[in-house]
Amino acid sequence: MTGLNGTVDGGGSGARTGSGAGAAGGRRSRNAGSAGNGSGKAGNGNAESGSGNAGAGGWGGRAGVHETGQHLGPRASLLMSLASALLLGALSALVMFPAAQHLRSLQGGERARATLHTAGACMTGQCKVTFEADGQTVVADLPVGSGGGKSSVGAAVDVRYQADDPRVVARTQDTGGGGAALLAWLTAGAAVFFLALSGAAAIFLARQRRT
Repeated sequence: MTGLNGTVDGGGSGARTGSGAGAAGGRRSRNAGSAGNGSGKAGNGNAESGSGNAGAGGWGGRAGVHETGQHLGPRASLLMSLASALLLGALSALVMFPAAQHLRSLQGGERARATLHTAGACMTGQCKVTFEADGQTVVADLPVGSGGGKSSVGAAVDVRYQADDPRVVARTQDTGGGGAALLAWLTAGAAVFFLALSGAAAIFLARQRRT
């Protein structure tokens, strides 16, 4: 009986010891799991911090692009204003003023009664007239800057032409300079305006560089 009790007691003690060891092992496993979860949470926190830094960098990049766009604005306006001033100045000086002078040069020319032969944009020199000069029928182009673009083919036109070359002709109404003179002054004024704009843009850029 003693041997049997000893065996039973020994078995029970072993079982309790095994159970205690299992519980301790379980507690250690839970502690390790909790520590792992904590590490994971800490990692998530670091990831979120990294995302925040990335977001801050994104905002900084957009701000840099915005500032760059602001710096490019005055430069673009300066170049556009200079280009417009040059184009309008060239149109006024090289086309409109010479055309007005040519029309004025025919003020003392020979008179004739002409007929509009070809209608169109007379201001750009696309109209033609036909008339009699020294017993010959002449078909001549009206010069650049001429009026009468709204007239239809066959309309009567008073013209003046050069005696030695009847093909050089202009409407009598245009021999004071016509539309060419008006356009010359308008384009010259517009060129000065754009030149002033380019000067203002250049001053603005110079002040930005100083600051």
